[in-house]
Amino acid sequence: MLTLTSPIETYAHRIRASVKMAIFVALTVLLFATPQPWLLAPPIAALILSCGSKFALQSLRNLRPLIPLILILALWHLWLRDPAGITLITRMIVGVAAANFVTMTSKLTEMTRTIETLACPLSPIIAPKTLALAIGLTIRFIPTMLMRAEQITESWRARSHKRPGWRIFLPTTLAALDDATHVAEALRARGGLG
Repeated sequence: MLTLTSPIETYAHRIRASVKMAIFVALTVLLFATPQPWLLAPPIAALILSCGSKFALQSLRNLRPLIPLILILALWHLWLRDPAGITLITRMIVGVAAANFVTMTSKLTEMTRTIETLACPLSPIIAPKTLALAIGLTIRFIPTMLMRAEQITESWRARSHKRPGWRIFLPTTLAALDDATHVAEALRARGGLG
């Protein structure tokens, strides 16, 4: 499965995932509490650049899925003549860049262990191990689904001059369900969630 984990080893890989996740939560609270989120952009950019240029380029590439959303928000706020759109877009970019940094420099096993520990109070409602695994798989599945959607879009373009648009929704959904079935079979082969 394609993941956001960076193959480039950095100093941040040696920091415990729980520490990075706690800092990310604090940063997110600060990001939404401050009326000037652009002040947090330089420290996040510096943090990403401190891991090297190759890591920074990979991190920048991981922000590409935000481009359509940024364009929609920008056009909408331009049409409304509302400068709050800049603040919203800045929050989104800084927040996603920080989240990508955490996931790129953390192993899935560490992240699920941290979530499992945090979910212990919920054990009467849901098993912490199940919740941790579900969150971890969701984090790792998003890039895979984006890759599948790109492949299906490219296949459509190779066969038709029409824009794919809504036509790729069903094949993308079926591909995601197929991937989920393979993951479920792999989990069952390893003894399930119990």
